[in-house]
Amino acid sequence: MASSCVQLCIRHRLVLPLKTVALTVCTQARRCHTFIRPRRPPDVSGMQAKYQQRPCICFYSNIISKQENKESKQLIHLNDDVSSNESPTSLDQDAATRLPALEEISDEEAASLTPYPSIPPASASLREYVDQSETLVKLVQLGVNLWKLEQRPNVGSMLLRLVFDKDVAPRLLFLKSIGVDDSRLGYVVTHNPLVLTEDLENLQARVNYLKSKKFTSENVASMVSRAPYILNFSVKRLDNRLGFYQQQLGLNAANTRNIVARLPRLLCGSLEPVKENLKVCEIELGFKANEIQHMVLAVPKILTANKRKLTQIFDFLHNTMKVPHHLIAKFPQVFNNKFLRIKERHLFLQYLERAHYDPDQSSYVSLERLTSSPDYTFCTEVALATLEDFYVFQKTL
Repeated sequence: MASSCVQLCIRHRLVLPLKTVALTVCTQARRCHTFIRPRRPPDVSGMQAKYQQRPCICFYSNIISKQENKESKQLIHLNDDVSSNESPTSLDQDAATRLPALEEISDEEAASLTPYPSIPPASASLREYVDQSETLVKLVQLGVNLWKLEQRPNVGSMLLRLVFDKDVAPRLLFLKSIGVDDSRLGYVVTHNPLVLTEDLENLQARVNYLKSKKFTSENVASMVSRAPYILNFSVKRLDNRLGFYQQQLGLNAANTRNIVARLPRLLCGSLEPVKENLKVCEIELGFKANEIQHMVLAVPKILTANKRKLTQIFDFLHNTMKVPHHLIAKFPQVFNNKFLRIKERHLFLQYLERAHYDPDQSSYVSLERLTSSPDYTFCTEVALATLEDFYVFQKTL
């Protein structure tokens, strides 16, 4: 019986896997009758054993012949001259050794193999393409954060279409030619990947315009390094931005260059927060035009600061600490400090009865010494107390 089943399995092993044939036979057998091979009695002769196994052989032969009739068009016949003494285990081993997994192949066979696709057709991350894209590899080496770029729409596909030698390298060389440091190239591309698609003539025209407005080469390099989107603005748009700040703040050309060079994102950021902060300083906080001008020249960041932070700090300085407008305008760096830092130090001085902010008093405490001094200097020179006393007082707040 075992030999007959083996021959039938060999005949059909290229059509269906061995497990599939066995599963089909078992499924069909389960539908008909549950067959249990009888145990051979110890005193039964060989002829009787073969006679008992004959129904089993016929049963499996009928089932497999039906399967053969259904797939007669797809069968691949093998030689049937298999010796009767072969066991299923030896046949399976022979089939398994036909194509071993670790077998060495010739160069011709290796060349005939079909390789896997080098680049996935679609992916949610640029990580899948780094090993296959020279452009991405070079950008990573420059320090570009691909995880930030892949979150922006259409930027990932744009980077994959770029050829490094043709598209990327000339733009990087241009950035170096205007003075951008090598360590800042990754930052520039990360925050403005569109610079890799800009025309080189347009980039050069924008740099020439800034230099025509008497920005030095060092200023241009610093501005591009800190606000890379400047290179995406047309000459006309850059000119309009410079004119806006000069007109709104009443500044001359030198002062306008000064604040723009120190805060270059004024040229490429939105103008709405700037307009709103100017109205807040004039209407809500009550500063005069010359005071606003002085504060902006000292701290250009006031133009883009958070409106809520400006009003919160001013309210505490003016209404709680009783500091007048002209003293706040004299030291606008106070708006760069944290509100909690100002509040804690004022309350500590108030606890020690040293919260005097009038210049006419002998124990006058300026806003500069209040906010800009380190904790140790503030405690020993302003509050005339120890640092441990200040830390204990902070725990009571």
